[in-house]
This record gives sequence, structure tokens and C-alpha cells, in this order.
Amino acid sequence: MPDTYPRSLQLHIDGEWIEVEGRDIHHVVNPSTGKIISDLPKATKADLDRALDAAGRAFPVWRDTPIAERGAILRKAANLMRERAPDIGRLMTAEQGKPLAQAIGEVSNSANLFDNMVEEAKRCYGRVLVRPAGQQSLVKYQPVGPVAAFSPWNFPVFTPARKLAAALAAGCSIILKPAEETPASPIEMIRCLIDAGLPSGTAQVVFGDPAEVSSHLIASDVIRKISFTGSVPVGKHLLKLAAEGVKRTTMELGGHAPVLVFDDCDMDKALDLLSVQKFRNAGQVCVSPTRFYVQSGIYDRFAEEFTRRAEKVRVGDGFGDNIDMGPLANPRRPEAMERLITDAKAKGAQVRLGGEALGNGGDNVGFYYRPTVLTDVSLDADIMNTEPFGPVAVMRPFDTMDEAIEQANRLPLGLAAYAFTESLRTANIVGDKIEAGMVAINNLTVSPGDAPFGGVKESGHGSEDGPDGLKAYMVTKAIHQS
Repeated sequence: MPDTYPRSLQLHIDGEWIEVEGRDIHHVVNPSTGKIISDLPKATKADLDRALDAAGRAFPVWRDTPIAERGAILRKAANLMRERAPDIGRLMTAEQGKPLAQAIGEVSNSANLFDNMVEEAKRCYGRVLVRPAGQQSLVKYQPVGPVAAFSPWNFPVFTPARKLAAALAAGCSIILKPAEETPASPIEMIRCLIDAGLPSGTAQVVFGDPAEVSSHLIASDVIRKISFTGSVPVGKHLLKLAAEGVKRTTMELGGHAPVLVFDDCDMDKALDLLSVQKFRNAGQVCVSPTRFYVQSGIYDRFAEEFTRRAEKVRVGDGFGDNIDMGPLANPRRPEAMERLITDAKAKGAQVRLGGEALGNGGDNVGFYYRPTVLTDVSLDADIMNTEPFGPVAVMRPFDTMDEAIEQANRLPLGLAAYAFTESLRTANIVGDKIEAGMVAINNLTVSPGDAPFGGVKESGHGSEDGPDGLKAYMVTKAIHQS
């Protein structure tokens, strides 16, 4: 790893960068080596109260700032992110493990979110209702208020950017708590906002014990909106906390994405797309294609060809040359893979590839796992019912479209789903009947930035991105005047 990661990190509260000295700390670990690379200060309750007070003071100032001025600041921040993308990307690779080119690309794509949200905010039109002469009724959208946002470690910049861009464009102040495993890259995104001229207290970043931070922020009367990306159990817990204050929520709670591969598909295209996307970010993606349902007539050939492509995935340190997949994010992930795969094998699954952790040689022991393909996986295997969040594809055959749709919808999750078919009729039926917030047919694009991103059932509620994502940070007001 190049010597670019800071030995100590900072919080940003009420316009001040707070150092680690005299504070409880969290050790940041490089997942490629398993070694500690930095110390992260944890916020105290007094810090959180100070952040809440600052967010409350900043909100009316930012809310009343004209959209042209807000937009200029956010666009400047986006340009700074693009300029600094190589440096921020190196921080991300060091703390999260993904290949450097992917990390730099994530920063650039995150910058685009700010530009997109500025344009959405300029066009967040209300409406005038039809009334008799002398009367007027208006519908307006106004910022909801200070926001508490919580983001995970798998996309350390892109996921927080979704929340920051929409909240700030809408006119809200925001307190962001990213994952303690991956702090440096989101800190640098906040620095871009500050350097672009964002008023003090409008965007702040804190870290600490997740349960303590979330409960303290959500309980405050200052916070009027919660945005969370993470696991279903944690999301349910935060919803209970939010209910106490009747606070608006956006919940993106993961999935277990089904892939329906019909026998009339363009198989080479499907294989090329899926074999890359499955192992992107080591499978640590909430919309990762995972449950492969393949029509019986092409099942054996598809499994064979997919495995052949998966064998070519190059695993290693994200700073290495020609690396396709880095390590898993922490030591818990390889252990989780082992448990799920052992259970699947015991219930009849065939291991076509992988199924084992990998070391990276020398004195370092990173959290690597070999790309894995399981076939003939039983429906009662844990991995068919629990999101693996790792580099494993699980496959089983189906005969009819009704059977495939039934299997796709069998879980209480519904974030993303994919289908490959050359039949327009099949595509139309699948698009309508699959229970998911996003369905991609003959492609894998579910996050283009201008379309709503979100799930149904236990995958959450609310949307991020596009006009829906902006309005998630606004309230609807009707004004009736005579």
C-alpha cells in the first residue's frame, strides 16, 4: 500500500476538524493485509449534542439560501471531488480493498450525483390548483429539516454522496455517520464540501459506536429525517427509534437479487455481463446478482461457461496491477462465507469453483475469498435465503416462467432483480410480476443516477437518486388563499 493513508483521522463538527488526542479511538484496518493503518476518533455525547445544535442553527440559513447559490457550492464541491479523485480513491482502496481504478471511478460517479441533484432542485416544481376567481391553492415542496444519515462500508463515497447531494440540494442540513471501517474517503468528500464554501454546520461527519450514535441522533428533536443504508435487522431497529418522534425515513436494507436466465436469451452477452458484475466489489453489493435461476435447457452450459469466466477473475491487493477483485471488507465476511457454503454443501450443492478463503502470501493475511460458484443449490440452504454479501453465485434450474417468478419472489426481500430473454412477452411479464424496486432486463443497470433507487418488502422503503430521491428530503405543503 502506498504511504498515503493518514495515521490519524478527524471528525468535522460545527466547522471544526477534531483530532484523536485524548479520545476513544477506533482502529482502521487495511483488509488486504489485516494490519491497522490509522486511528479514528469517536464522538462523545457532548460532540453529538454540539453537532445537533450546529445542524439546527445551520438549517434555516441553508434553507433560505437561493438554489442558484446552493447549486454553485455543490457544483464546486463536485469539481473538487473530480480533481481529488485519485487521492480519495487511494484512501478508499487502502481502507476498503477494492481495485484502485474502481475506487477512483466511484469518486467521479459520486461527484456526478451532486450535479444531478442541483438540476433536480432547480426543477422541483409545485403546482397551482384550479380554483374560482379570487381564490388560489398552491402545492409546494420544502426541505424537511436537519437529517441524520448512516452509510455502510461497501461504497464509502457513493452511498454517503447519495444522501449528502439530495439533502443539501433540497436545503437540509445533515449529520453523516459513515462506517468506522472506511472513514477517510467520506471525510475527504466532506472536506470538498467545506472547501467549496458550504456554511459551517450544514454538513458534519461523526463516528463512534454505531448504536450509541444512531440512538442519540435519532432521539433528538432537531433531527427530522433519517436516511439509512445497511442490514435489515439494523434498519428495523432504527425504524422503531424513528417512530418515537414520528420522523420521516428512507431505508435501503439490502437484498438477495434473483437472476432469471431464459433459454431464448443471448447467452454470451448474459454471461459476459453477469460474470463481471457478480464479482464486482467482491460481491459486497446490495444489488449484486446472486440467486441464478436458469432454464433447464441451457442450465448445464450456462453453469459451465459462467464458471470458466469466474476462474479468470484476478484476486489481489487493490493497488496491484490488473486486479479485478480485492479482499472482503473485514474478517467477519470470510467466516460468513464459510458457514453459508458449508451448509449449502451439506444440503446437496455442488462446488463448481472456489468455496475457500485465500491468503495473499508473505507476513500479511488479508481477508480474501476465492470467487465461488455453487450449482444445484437446495431451496432450504441458508445461502438461498440469506444474502451472502460476498463473491458467490448460487444456481438452480427452472422449467417454466411461472416457476421462475415464484422463486424470484419467494423471499421477504425485493431490492433488485435481473432477467435475460429475447422475448418481449416474457420481458413484459417479468418486469410486471417480479416483486422488486428495480428490475433490469438484458442489462444490469439499476443505478443510473436519474432513476429511483430503492426496494420493496423488507428491502426497505423510499427512494434515492433522481427527483424521487430529492423529494425524500422535502415535505409537501398546501397553501389555500382567498
